[in-house]
Amino acid sequence: MNWRAFNTHGNGRRYVRLVLGILAAAVTMAAATNLIYVANRGGTTITVIDSATNKVVQTIDNIEAPEVIQFSRDGSQLYIFSRAENFLIVMDRKSGKTVKKVPISGWANEAQTTRDGKRILVCIRNTGTTADDKGALDIIDTATLEKVKSIPTPRGLHDLAITADGKFAAAGSPGGQVLIVFDLQKMEIAWDLPYGTGINPIAIENNPDGSGRRIFLNLGSLNTFSVVDFAQRKEVARIKVPDTPTGWGGGRGCESNGHGIGISPDQKTLWVNSRPSNAVFAYSLPDIKLLGHGVLPEQPVPGQHGRSGNPAWITFTPDSKTVYVSLCGVKTVAAFDVQTRKEVARIPVGEMPDRISTLTLR
Repeated sequence: MNWRAFNTHGNGRRYVRLVLGILAAAVTMAAATNLIYVANRGGTTITVIDSATNKVVQTIDNIEAPEVIQFSRDGSQLYIFSRAENFLIVMDRKSGKTVKKVPISGWANEAQTTRDGKRILVCIRNTGTTADDKGALDIIDTATLEKVKSIPTPRGLHDLAITADGKFAAAGSPGGQVLIVFDLQKMEIAWDLPYGTGINPIAIENNPDGSGRRIFLNLGSLNTFSVVDFAQRKEVARIKVPDTPTGWGGGRGCESNGHGIGISPDQKTLWVNSRPSNAVFAYSLPDIKLLGHGVLPEQPVPGQHGRSGNPAWITFTPDSKTVYVSLCGVKTVAAFDVQTRKEVARIPVGEMPDRISTLTLR
């Protein structure tokens, strides 16, 4: 073929643009750095892992009992919450300097940044008696770094997930034993669903247009997860996590039995932690078919069978190739290949690693 002749026609020009676009996308993907941030809530550190090497590349210190780490959309700022004070700590990522402390309504037990980066949603939970455990969803504007709304809830909120279109958020109340869905445009409660048992981490499966399709919830004491149809606003399935592998005991040293649930970014798999089985189980989506499990590191006990490593939270690389599980009982984060469910790395971190999140820098 005469390349010069071919290139003078519209098809040729479109072909060249297509090739250049593919090459540019490949270069962008290759240049991206994915960092896994780990809140070591039993101490004063945040561990940062580079997913390319699965090595620790930074330790942020002097944050007492860090609870949550989120990020500005451009990755220049860290949004940090701790159990020690009722503030959002805004930190410059490169310098490590605190930019601002934003007052919030109480203990931030979880937080998420909306996909457009304009808001930080904060689950407020307080400890003590039932009367003391008043909750709220605080909404912070990232442009002004001011709280713009606090939506009260009867009991404290533990976990949070946001639909891809940014229109709704779902939060669980362990003490209230209820799922609460918030309308983020009206900034009010849209609907709720009582359970009669404690609710732990939450994940949302989205439709192609970004709207919510289903909500998946850990029912921690039951070592079970619930499936809620978003449009019907009701539970449509309740699935018991397998009892095998077994023999590690309840593993309740870091709260409930079933703790940690996540959907891969490509929306093809659901991952669910089990403390009694000391494993993370993978299910295909949308059919919720069990694919298998990954065995997690155990906690040695001299002269006895090891105990569960206490899996806590889950995060993924954006390409959906690797899933990371924090293990609060063994000061470790375990990385698994999503396709094979084989462990690819075991990374020592700080005291009682808990919530983990992924920051992508381009």
